[in-house]
Amino acid sequence: MNQKNITLGTAGHIDHGKTALVKNLTGCETDRLKEEKERGMSIELGFAPWRIADIEVGIVDVPGHEDFVKTMVAGATGIDAVIFVIAADDGVMPQTREHLDILSLLGVQHGVVVLTKVDKVLPERIEKVSNEIRSYLQGTFLQNAPMFPFSNITGQGFEKFYEGLNSLVQSLTPKHTDGIFRLPVERTFSVKGYGTIVSGIPVSGAAGLGDQVIVHPQSATGRIKAIQVYQAQADRVQCGQCAAINVPQWDQNAISRGDVITVEGWFAPSAWYLCRLDILPLEGVFIKNGSSVKFHTGTSENTAVVYMLERDRVLSGEQSLVQIQVNAPIVAAPLDRFILRSLSPVQTIGGGFVIEALERKLRRSRPEILEDARQRAVAVQDDAAFAEYVIRNVQDYTLTAKAVAQRIKKTLPGTEKILQALVETGAVMTLDQGLFIHVRNVDELKRQFLDRLSLYHKTEPASPGMDIESCQKESVLLKPVFQKLLNTAAAEGKVRILEGRVCLAEHNVRFDPAEQKRMQQVESIFLQRMFSPPDPSEIMAVCGLNAKEAKDALRLLTEHGLLVRVGGDLYFHSDALAKAKQLVVDHLKKEKRLESVQFKYLINATRKYALPLLDYFDKVGITKRSPDNTRFLGPKA
Repeated sequence: MNQKNITLGTAGHIDHGKTALVKNLTGCETDRLKEEKERGMSIELGFAPWRIADIEVGIVDVPGHEDFVKTMVAGATGIDAVIFVIAADDGVMPQTREHLDILSLLGVQHGVVVLTKVDKVLPERIEKVSNEIRSYLQGTFLQNAPMFPFSNITGQGFEKFYEGLNSLVQSLTPKHTDGIFRLPVERTFSVKGYGTIVSGIPVSGAAGLGDQVIVHPQSATGRIKAIQVYQAQADRVQCGQCAAINVPQWDQNAISRGDVITVEGWFAPSAWYLCRLDILPLEGVFIKNGSSVKFHTGTSENTAVVYMLERDRVLSGEQSLVQIQVNAPIVAAPLDRFILRSLSPVQTIGGGFVIEALERKLRRSRPEILEDARQRAVAVQDDAAFAEYVIRNVQDYTLTAKAVAQRIKKTLPGTEKILQALVETGAVMTLDQGLFIHVRNVDELKRQFLDRLSLYHKTEPASPGMDIESCQKESVLLKPVFQKLLNTAAAEGKVRILEGRVCLAEHNVRFDPAEQKRMQQVESIFLQRMFSPPDPSEIMAVCGLNAKEAKDALRLLTEHGLLVRVGGDLYFHSDALAKAKQLVVDHLKKEKRLESVQFKYLINATRKYALPLLDYFDKVGITKRSPDNTRFLGPKA
């Protein structure tokens, strides 16, 4: 039998024949509780496997009584299509209307209409109520749905209904299984020899025997020991399949409807959610800032407070962004549907979809926060757009593929495909260390970088450019990000890079005459004292400079490559370094080794100057020091 991860659900007013219809279709009695059998009404959700041709799908039977609308919401969440049941003798009733509103808010788009109890009415009544139903369904997702008159008692119309339902199932596209496994708990029980069993319909992803899972909000982990799909043993469960999983490590009494089973590292319970809310177009229905409501999502039901983002109240038929604060943390993912019901009088007033969980309440008084929420609400409706949004708006400008996957709640392989497509379209760039950055962020950071260079040239016209390493540290950007800016700006001809420095392409060094004179004075001393260079205090004394003038002269000579700072306040002229390097290399090529004392004599200098210079050669790779301080030729010799 081919198990298809498609779930159908019943809906409609109490006593319109939903449970009997499911039994006629499947042979399963979905009313399993003693109270249900005694009262002749469904109280809990019923699950039944249905075999048609070579396909097996699941059917969820929901209660129709107004007291159990919360249970109906839990069952209707995640169904692919509805069997909408209306009794021919009653016609459209209160829960007919409310169930249709709920299905619309939950995003259900496919279904069939079944007109039951046709054995109890005359043909004229069937025609009249059919016309009434057609008129009522105009403008809804069921306006063009096929309608099947049917009797649960006599079987009248069963063949056509069966064929119509078969056509519906064949036309439905199974859910994608590339999401992260998540199963909202419908019920939990214990079986001797197995332990805790949890049932429900996964809303995303898949899981298999031996997989480690976690139940929230308890954050208890365990491994799947057994799986049933459509009441048959299975090795794997996929989203959209009626399933039961056995996790012995869990305590049955600690888990209840509304809890969520998933995998570690992807979800965390939250009390705050950014949502898009649609208020039903019903007379007198509205919601204002700070209203308390019942919030239904997945199989959970919680009291919550609604905080407006775009206005102070949302009226009948209007749509708005809101923040929902639930009374206890729950797990919900982007695009999860929800239903809002008022506390008094109790009725469904609206619903919508979750945009994202929030760490805290957003401040709607800040325009940039409201604009970000609007952008996020649009982006979250498409995987690629959401991934692009996430990379565009990340605080540190870059993210790994795994970090993007965790934010958009997709598997890593699926996310990598999305990112590769974004790279190919030019929206996103790749960096070293597996990082991704948005091209607009690169452009903005590049503008800031060029502005910083421009300011530097104005304040330091005699400098050839900024030290690249210092520039990167000042920018507080990750090295791969800064390197991308540098390479991009250089490739575009906007900057020049030379000897570890960067400058604007149009930059020309401009010396103040007095400044140039001081530099010449200082350089001449270093040329005279090649291997016994002066320190800053000597420069000040010999050249008659103050501390700032001496420091500036040393800096500029170093920036222009005439002096090299070996360490601390010790500088050598570049000619001195070149000469010393040649002496060292020639000696090592001939003698193969060099002792510290030999180097001192090679350059005719004291230990004060010779040892730091030799250490500098070690650092830059001209020489290589052994533990006993003997030098050998280094990799850069």
